[in-house]
Amino acid sequence: MKITLTRLLLTTGLLMGATSASAALPHEATLYKNPQCGCCDGYARHLEKMGVDVTIVDDEALAEIKQTAGVPYGMGACHTVKMGDYTIEGHVPLAAVKALFEQQPEADGIGLAGMPSGTPGMPGPKQAPYKVYQFQDHEASPFMTL
Repeated sequence: MKITLTRLLLTTGLLMGATSASAALPHEATLYKNPQCGCCDGYARHLEKMGVDVTIVDDEALAEIKQTAGVPYGMGACHTVKMGDYTIEGHVPLAAVKALFEQQPEADGIGLAGMPSGTPGMPGPKQAPYKVYQFQDHEASPFMTL
């Protein structure tokens, strides 16, 4: 009986830990984009597969949104996502999004400049490692490479 109770407690602890990690991801996000950009819609679908309810906003002043969010000049992409207390700039791989909310660094957000092939929403194979940066007050520093 003692072994069974120990196993039960260990299993419960592991399950609670798994729930806590996935609970760290916000349930809602707002994606700002140009109305003609289909790859941005593809990125929204990837977030939705993670259980995030995504509101898509077209025709917003993207440069102003990026400026207000603290995205470093020249490191922007085709869309900007507001998710929880963070900004996700561009086609950031979902593993990095999960890591952001698990680690909760002191940053305005994370980004992936441009529109790299093979990222969520972008067609084609991965051609090089994805260098995801974190940013705060328009300054970038490395976050992770995938």
